[in-house]
Parts: sequence; C-alpha cells; structure tokens
Amino acid sequence: MGTPDFAVTILKHLVENDYNVVGVITASDKPAGRGRKLNESAVKKYATSVNLPILQPTNLKNQDFNKELKDLNADVQIVVAFRMLPKVVWQMPKYGTFNLHASLLPEYRGAAPIHWAIINGETKTGVTTFFIDDKIDTGEIILQEEIAVSETETVGTLHDKLMFLGADLVAKTIDLIATEKVTTTKQPDLEEKSASKLNPENCRIDWTDTLDNIYNKIRGLNPFPAAWTTIINEKEEIAAKIYAIRKQSNEEEPHNYTIGKIIATKKELKVAVNGGFIIIDEIKLSGKKKMDAKSLLNGYTFSSEANVF
Repeated sequence: MGTPDFAVTILKHLVENDYNVVGVITASDKPAGRGRKLNESAVKKYATSVNLPILQPTNLKNQDFNKELKDLNADVQIVVAFRMLPKVVWQMPKYGTFNLHASLLPEYRGAAPIHWAIINGETKTGVTTFFIDDKIDTGEIILQEEIAVSETETVGTLHDKLMFLGADLVAKTIDLIATEKVTTTKQPDLEEKSASKLNPENCRIDWTDTLDNIYNKIRGLNPFPAAWTTIINEKEEIAAKIYAIRKQSNEEEPHNYTIGKIIATKKELKVAVNGGFIIIDEIKLSGKKKMDAKSLLNGYTFSSEANVF
C-alpha cells in the first residue's frame, strides 16, 4: 500500500527479489494539468508495468473494497507513504500490517519526517518498521536502521538514501515475519519531535532566526516543497523560492548590515542574518524559472536597499 516514488522503490525491491506480491493498493487517479488529464500514482505506474493486481479505493471502509482486499488472501500488508488505515483493513492479514516510516521512531511521527530531521539540525536519522495500530506511527517497533545526516544534506539527497535503506529493511522485516522470529519493542509515549505536515506558513523563512537555523530550514526544504520568502526591491515585492545555499559565519566575514539586507554583486547573492550570511546559489523568482544566482544577476538588478522579509 503506497503512492509516491519512495514507495515504488520498496515495491520494486520486493518484486525483483521474488517476494510474492499478490496486490497493490494505491491512490485514485487524479486530474492534473491544464487538460485535467487523469494522473496515475507512481506506484500504479510501476505496478502496471509488472502486471500486478491494483486496487484504488476512495473509501477504505467500503465493503466492496474490503471484500476485494480479503480475496487477495495476503499473509501480510506493507504500508509505505499511504493513508491511515481503518482497523478492519490493518487487522485483516494473518500476520498483520506493518508500516515503513522514515525516522527513528518515536521521534518524528507524522507526515514529513525527512524534512523536519534536517530542519531541526539532526546529525542522524533512519528508518523504522512497526506494526500498525489505531494511532498514527505509534505501533510496536519491529526493526530500525540508522544513518548519519551530513551538514550539507538536503531533503532530496536524504530522501533517496532512506528510500533504499527502507527497501532493505522491509525485506528483512518480511523475512522475520515469514520465519515467525519477530520480536517487537513498545514505543515510549514521546511527542517531543513531531513531523507535522508542511504548509506555506511553516515553509516561509524567518530571517530573524540564527544563521544555522535558517541554513537548516532551507536545505531541509530543498528541493521540495522549497523554502520561500518575499523580496523587496525598490517598489517591487516578489515571492521567491530558495534552493541551494551556503552559509558564511561572522568569524569568516563580520558584518553590521541590517538583518534581511540583500548584498548583490555581479557574481554573488547573499542575505545578512544573525551570525553571518546566507549565500544563495539557486533561486526561483515568481514567474521565472529556477536558476543559479549568477544567471539571475546577469539579467536582474537588486537595488542597494533591497531586502527580504
């Protein structure tokens, strides 16, 4: 049971290693683009390519869907980036239903664990398999695998590392279940580090924050959905998404600029913050394509009073 590319990698790993996948459950096709053409999920596209049976329920409690699901006669169900399941679904298989979550539970329960691990400056994270219960990401832990998070990691690079790590962990979990050697660990009731859903408000850059916090936030949202800000350039207000960045501390180059001031030369674009500068290497102004800062500076002029907020 899954929808995005992250889930495809896990499914593909199972198929290519001869696990008997009896069915795939994924999101319904959704209209997209100007022509409102129906768009299939990444999981459906892959499942179709290898001729796997596919179910696309809109209501997981629907009796017809539940019958179709039961008729697949699965021993175990695997959930990767899907939806919260009703009890009638997760209790159905003989060996239960387990989920792959991209964090070291109980930390970062919720929708965006990879993003928040980087935003919060974690130096390690990982993947967890756990048996689903009636709450979100709280079930008993089966296996975990840890990975280091570098200071230059982005959500894009970490997403891919965890995706492949997760594929191996799911296979190990299935092997334990198949040989009936599973032992589980109950999760402590921790809610200190959540992975709440991302929205425009919590993706906006707070330029009054510290150098490290701003740096972590931008890389933790690069390349998706991207941190954003508003640029004030003379009388113009422009929304901008910021992608690749570097940081420059006060020890490297002290400054007395106002927080949020844009310093633009022919070759460099940076913003003054508490503790140093955020150097912008890749940016997208509203209505324009994403480009590197040097290309932008070739055709766009920032005034001496330009700033961000």
